Parts: sequence; C-alpha cells; structure tokens
Amino acid sequence: MVTLHRRWQEKVNNVSFRAVLYTALALGANAALLGPLPAMAAPERGALEALREGSLKGLSFHAEPKPVPVEVLEDGASLEDYRGQYVLLNFWAIWCAPCREEMPTLAALNEEFGGEDFAVVTLASGPNAPPAIKKFFGEIGVEGLPVLRDPRSKTARGVGVMGLPVTMILDPEGREIARLTGPADWHSESARAIVSALIEGE
Repeated sequence: MVTLHRRWQEKVNNVSFRAVLYTALALGANAALLGPLPAMAAPERGALEALREGSLKGLSFHAEPKPVPVEVLEDGASLEDYRGQYVLLNFWAIWCAPCREEMPTLAALNEEFGGEDFAVVTLASGPNAPPAIKKFFGEIGVEGLPVLRDPRSKTARGVGVMGLPVTMILDPEGREIARLTGPADWHSESARAIVSALIEGE
C-alpha cells in the first residue's frame, strides 16, 4: 500500500514539475518576444536626430520622456487641453528679438501640420500684457497661433526655462521628448521632416 501511494505521489510530482517547467518555458518565450520592445525607442530617437539640420542641430531628444507639470494658466487654459497631440511648445516674450524672428516660422509650421495630431502652442512668459501681445503679432503678420500666457513664469520655471526663446516637443501624453534653446527656423525642411516623422510614427 505504501509503495502504491509512493508511486502515485511520484506521478503527481512529475506532473506538477512538468506543469511548472512548461509554464516557465512559456513565460520565457514571451519574455524573449517582449524583451526587445523597449529598445525600439532608441532607433526611433536616432532616426529623429538624423533629421536635424541647420538651426535644428541644437534640438536635443531625451533618452526618456520627461514629465511636464500641468499648470492652469492666466486665461484658464492648460497644456492638458492638448493631450492626444504632439505639441511644439514655444516659450517667448514680446521683448525677445529672436522670438520675433522665429514666430512666423512657427505659424507656418502650424498652418501646414496643425490638426488632430499636432499643434504649435506659444506661451508668453513673463509680464506680457494682452494688448502688447496683440500688437506684437500684428506687427509680424502672424495669425492662427494659440497664445497662452504665463505672466508669473511659473510654468517656465517648472520646466527649467532660463532664457528665451525655448521650444519643447511634447508627446501625446504631455511629456517632454525634446528641447531647443534659442531661435530656429521651424518651417525649415528639417523641422517639417521631424514633425512628419512624429505624426506618421504615432
């Protein structure tokens, strides 16, 4: 009787062992399949970096997305309003000469690509009064850009903007994936290629 019981117990153990073994193998196979997926971000980043030319050479793509604090701005707007889109977020001010030069290129980029997947958003940082902003845009002939205000520079400080202009690219989850300090031609062939790659790769 003891012998029969022992043999039965050995069979149970063998079945349990095989079940554990097969489960481990299955999990290992799945891990092998899923393992390389995070590494796919690196070639994508490299492909985007390869598109940088001219004034976009200084555009730095981060190894990992960075969280951006969501503040309710002076006019009740929020960056949260743009979730689901890639956003080119430009920090500027009316007294910033380089901002005056690059703003028309931002408007042209938004006119070409603005829509469900992409938006250019300008954020006036510091004491920029609405009448002065309106005059600024009128003088440079720019229309159609959403203009948010950050009069106390709280948002700018929150993301480490120390000078102007600074332009950030946010992913559809609202995280910063790239940044450029200084002016650029945002309607150049390079800029358009980068935006196209982001939209098409979504």
